[in-house]
Amino acid sequence: MLMASPVVLRNLVEQYEALVVLHAERGGVQAQQRMEDVAYTLCVSTGTRDVDDALAAARRQLGSGSGPSGATPSVT
Repeated sequence: MLMASPVVLRNLVEQYEALVVLHAERGGVQAQQRMEDVAYTLCVSTGTRDVDDALAAARRQLGSGSGPSGATPSVT
């Protein structure tokens, strides 16, 4: 299975978490749409269909790297 770059996954997780907070604080269609877009990209990047599963998979991949600084060889 192809795996997304740890840098890409970390960025997506951080974006999603920030958008959840933004949407909770301010709501709004733009924040909701961006959150859905990032959730979709996370799902595609992790081979999952649910954002909670995608976040868990991304965190597992980020926490289980075997290379320097936790990085693993990957294809994006």
